[in-house]
Order: sequence, then structure tokens, then C-alpha cells
Amino acid sequence: MKIVKDKISVNELKEMSQKMFGNLVKAVVDVEKEIMAVDADLHADEERLLLENGSEQKNLWGINFYPENSKDDFIEFDSMINLRPSQGNRSRGVDDVQEQKKILKVVDKLVKK
Repeated sequence: MKIVKDKISVNELKEMSQKMFGNLVKAVVDVEKEIMAVDADLHADEERLLLENGSEQKNLWGINFYPENSKDDFIEFDSMINLRPSQGNRSRGVDDVQEQKKILKVVDKLVKK
């Protein structure tokens, strides 16, 4: 498990996916700090790592990378940590399109394709 502050390549994500789930890498994105944690069995573990490093819960969103897939299927907005009725998010996805855009902005900044 590690925090990505600069860049990570798709090839690195592919290597992680092969060691973990075969086709996906779990990640938690901090939309405020524009960083993310990757490479853990659970989004909750990555969330905890970011919280321990100064992130705020309201800024953290769980996603999955599918590094073998095309651009449209590269990211999935799906995690138990996204269930946040107090913030108006009532699903495992990310319901707010603006939050999705923030997440994608961070991913575009950090993932070298």
C-alpha cells in the first residue's frame, strides 16, 4: 500500500493488479490534496492510511482501476467507503457528477498513461 503524490504508470498498476485481484487495483482518492492511496485489499485500509496522513473523510472517494481496459472502462466508481448519506451519497458509487469530475482530474494528474 502506498500514497501516490506524483505519478504512477499504468504498467505499475498492471503489476499491482496481477499480485492482488488479477484485473483491478483498489484506490482511494483525496480530491482536496490531489493524492491517492493504492495497492491494498480493502478501500478502508487505503482510507485509513490517508486519514493518518492528514486527509479529511469528506474528501476521500473509493475507486477501482482496471489497467488492462480502455479509457472508458479504466475507472470504476465503486466502494463501500462511498456510502455517505450525510454527504448525500447513498450508493457505493459517486452520485455527484462534480465529485466524479474532481476524482477524474486527480487520476489524470497522477496516472501516467
